[in-house]
Amino acid sequence: MALDQSFVGRTYPPTDPYEVGREKIREFAEAVGDTNPAYTDPHAAKALGHADVIAPPTFVFAITFKAAGQVIQDPQLGLDYSRVVHGDQKFVYTRPVCAGDRLTVTSTIEKIKSMAGNDFLDIRGEVHDEAGEHVVTAWTKLVARAVDADDAAEGQA
Repeated sequence: MALDQSFVGRTYPPTDPYEVGREKIREFAEAVGDTNPAYTDPHAAKALGHADVIAPPTFVFAITFKAAGQVIQDPQLGLDYSRVVHGDQKFVYTRPVCAGDRLTVTSTIEKIKSMAGNDFLDIRGEVHDEAGEHVVTAWTKLVARAVDADDAAEGQA
């Protein structure tokens, strides 16, 4: 069943603030194998003009994807998450994410497209700091794979 096109443009409430911690940034940088000292050393980050360590560019995915859960779990949308794969990701920054930031995310369904039985869902996450200043916009594309004949037969059994 195709996703409801009337959801395009729907915006969900902002998330509760997420406080970015130095340790979370360090753990993320280590997990992705990025040894940039601005991610782990406050002195190196300050030498670059930052108030504290900064996060690698993809760090914000963790909070924007969690925020997109409001969309994913919306029963009226009709998304079968068991069939979803991550299709694409894009970030456009106003400034880096910094340790100590308290960030909120507002998710909006930007586009829904059906093609060959697959549903493509584009979610835009606007990330703002505690002062309401824009930090980054993240776009997530989710693909709900089509139900094939074997899956349909299993569902009827």
